[in-house]
Amino acid sequence: MAAGNYSEMESPMMVKAVVFDLGKVLLDFDYSIAAGRIAARSKVPPDRIRHFIDHSPLLFRLERGQMTTVQFYAEVCAATGFDGSAAEFNSFFGDIFVPIEPMVELQATLRCRGLPTYVFSNTNDLAITHIRRNFPFYGNFDGYILSYEHGVMKPDAPLYEVVERMSGHRGPEILYLDDRAENIAAGAARGWQVILQESPEKSLAAIRDLGLLDRG
Repeated sequence: MAAGNYSEMESPMMVKAVVFDLGKVLLDFDYSIAAGRIAARSKVPPDRIRHFIDHSPLLFRLERGQMTTVQFYAEVCAATGFDGSAAEFNSFFGDIFVPIEPMVELQATLRCRGLPTYVFSNTNDLAITHIRRNFPFYGNFDGYILSYEHGVMKPDAPLYEVVERMSGHRGPEILYLDDRAENIAAGAARGWQVILQESPEKSLAAIRDLGLLDRG
């Protein structure tokens, strides 16, 4: 499968639901922002905090729903010496997102044209609470499949099965956009039509090739 392109695409009339990853597809994010803010109230430097929250098993457990946000906060405090309140930590940890405007506009356009749209994300309650509060577009989807709510993460098959059950569609009826090749591969293996997002421009071009957008 060529990067940035769709695999085994059928007629655009086959697409009955469009499924969006959240991070790096609809919202850009940078954990170094959180790390810098947390480090200012901690005993360790930002690079160590970034690695701790982004690459340690701790975030994995949070995004699988295996620990609460209170437990996550306590673990970070114990490891870094962070002396701020839970509310401060939640704000620092959540406020790392900026919208990818062309993709936000794409979702709105597709939904206005009658295509149901879904969020399908490995994520956590801290991030979603912040996103729900600060990005109104997030409320304009037909459904949300979030890893921490189901105890499983992409690319594991059970979470893809939730997408199919919630949307009522399967195989080439589903068009799926994600920035991670392993997640896309798992969707393609189920017969979904897929787009690997390398840039908004490439994703929009692939959508136009499907006939789901007017060519500009």
